[in-house]
Amino acid sequence: MVALEAGPEVGGEGFIEAVAIDFDQARDKIPLHEPIQPSDAGWRNLLRGVVAALQARGHEVLPARLAIAGDVTMGAGLSSSASFAVVTALSLAQLSRISLTQQDLALIAQHAETSFLGTQCGIMDQMASAASQKDHGLLIDCRTLEHMPIPVSKELSIVIADSGLRRELVNSPFNKRRQECEQAAAHFGVRALRDVTLEQLEAKGQGLDPALFRRARHVVSEIARVEPAAVALAQADTAALSSILRASHVALRDDFEVTVPELDRLVDTIYAALGEGHDALGGVRMTGGGFGGCAVAIVKTSAVQDVLDAVHRDFNATAKVQASADTYTMAGGAREVTP
Repeated sequence: MVALEAGPEVGGEGFIEAVAIDFDQARDKIPLHEPIQPSDAGWRNLLRGVVAALQARGHEVLPARLAIAGDVTMGAGLSSSASFAVVTALSLAQLSRISLTQQDLALIAQHAETSFLGTQCGIMDQMASAASQKDHGLLIDCRTLEHMPIPVSKELSIVIADSGLRRELVNSPFNKRRQECEQAAAHFGVRALRDVTLEQLEAKGQGLDPALFRRARHVVSEIARVEPAAVALAQADTAALSSILRASHVALRDDFEVTVPELDRLVDTIYAALGEGHDALGGVRMTGGGFGGCAVAIVKTSAVQDVLDAVHRDFNATAKVQASADTYTMAGGAREVTP
């Protein structure tokens, strides 16, 4: 995002004016002195949601003119909406001389997405967009918002394989999955499924509807995989990463039911190139909210070309939609960039 102008003299009677470069120069004009209403376009709703959230916190948002552009693929499970909302909040805060913490930025961005876009998302993507450090992973407690950078071995590389299949979480079963998790938590008498152990799940889960039990099993087992994954990233333990990421993808496929056949086949194709067990060169799983989108592989740098070949040659030979893949680096969170 590039902020062009800001201040009391900008925007006439007091507006945020924006142009979205990536949406054919589409424009929006948000009045600052009357209730902000949702729009009919996702990017406008995120922008409006951020402005409304800042005002709800008692901040005076100054009139501004914004030009918006980005290079995060939309609808691919790579947190394009979270990154857009976080950088919007940061830009408007800086232009209006509002002091916000990284946690504040994440919460404002989450509010914009849940209230104005309608996606009942958590806070993970927003915290990653706000608080990540270059060349590190980010370990997050999504309840307290405590977070810490996690070292990632220089022996590892990240490959993102885009299946080419697109989805919109608002129109997918994503919100239903959240409702199902809340119903399962209520069965155990806890605030959230993070308060349930695997032992409690097995002991007290028999009374659950089978679908709700599977949803709960995915969440509880996924949380248990986080710390071992952090250790494996630091130690470049690709055998452990292979096992952890494979188990994660299988749970997303079978218990949470958010994958699609082509995405599953993409993951299997990459595993065929990496191998499994003690000789594995890395692991891969789907990323994002599911129902299409991308898979993320964490692999030995020496195996990157094998993964790229597996996607571009082996998978695409019979794919309905052509996939793409490339290596990515770990960047820092939202910040001001000057020419």
